[in-house]
Amino acid sequence: MSESSFVPERQLVFSPGLAATIGLEEAILLQHLQALFEHREAQLRDNFAWLRVERNFLLHTLPFWNAVDLHRITRSLVDKGVILVESPPLHSSEHLLFAINEPVQSGRAAPEATPTPQPASPSRRSASLLPVHWAPSEDLLQLLALNHNIPRQFALDQLEDFIFYWRERGETSHAWENKFRQHVVSNWRRQQSQGSTFAVQGPMPLDANWRPSDDAMEIMARSGIAADFIEQAIPEFILYWRERGTTPKELNSKFIQHIRIQWARFSSSLEHSTEPKRIVDHWQPSSDVYDILRMSHIDLEFARSLLPEFIVYWKDSNQAHTSWNSKFLQHVKYHWAKRHQLQQTDTSHGGQQGTHSTGRTRDRSLEDDLTDTSWAN
Repeated sequence: MSESSFVPERQLVFSPGLAATIGLEEAILLQHLQALFEHREAQLRDNFAWLRVERNFLLHTLPFWNAVDLHRITRSLVDKGVILVESPPLHSSEHLLFAINEPVQSGRAAPEATPTPQPASPSRRSASLLPVHWAPSEDLLQLLALNHNIPRQFALDQLEDFIFYWRERGETSHAWENKFRQHVVSNWRRQQSQGSTFAVQGPMPLDANWRPSDDAMEIMARSGIAADFIEQAIPEFILYWRERGTTPKELNSKFIQHIRIQWARFSSSLEHSTEPKRIVDHWQPSSDVYDILRMSHIDLEFARSLLPEFIVYWKDSNQAHTSWNSKFLQHVKYHWAKRHQLQQTDTSHGGQQGTHSTGRTRDRSLEDDLTDTSWAN
């Protein structure tokens, strides 16, 4: 607060457009830091104007934040590619050495200051493709909830579409978090504007016998996706949306996106040797297999429980294959779909035995169970 009762303290201003782009707290701090260049002498290094500001000064001029807050918001600005920082975290350092991530224009006069020895400047963050496993930071999820009242789960539900869209385009970016924020906010506003329609109609339950349309199957076939891979993914797709209790508005489009992401991961990650090999006693699937199962919403403990049976069967069969990872993935998906179908059957019969409930375990002989190796085909 100002020490004088006649002169009010300096007001803080920020751009609403900038706040909508990078976040409210980030906009306030960024414009506050930018204003310091008008009153302090910066140093020109590597075509950037660097400025050193004391932590106590920031705490005095921004009294509603503490040192931890300043570090968190500064880190967010760095992650978004807005500023560059060459000093330790503010909660443990007495000053902040930063530069706005905009090269000084060639026509602008460089600040007249004698350069002092400084640490080597960090390389600018280069634009990169969006990783398959990319995920938003916890700070961004909290920011979406705070500034836009967007539930955390809604934001995470947009992640699959976001990754698929940008990986399909093959574009690079310096700030994927900012693009994700824009993507989530846009979808949230669209849903809010259609809220009345949803309230009247309500989501239609997903039928257990649902199948993608012929057009959807043709699109996936033209993309080179194996038909058996698609068939194995249908039960897990149905189970995922049934357990959520909601149904996406465009099921076929959602399924195509789901399959394309899994197929891309399946094709690029699984190791396929050109030489068939027999399975070894202590064979273990690669971590990529579990990543694919996780993306398919298949319980990993369930998958691990099938491993001993899988190894014993293929050792006894004495067959050789080029990819045991692929075989194990098919094995798990087959049993996961089979368990789901049995649960559906038990539910539909209300737990009662009947003459037509042949799909239940108790209606099959032990010999049928032990000789069922259709998953190995």
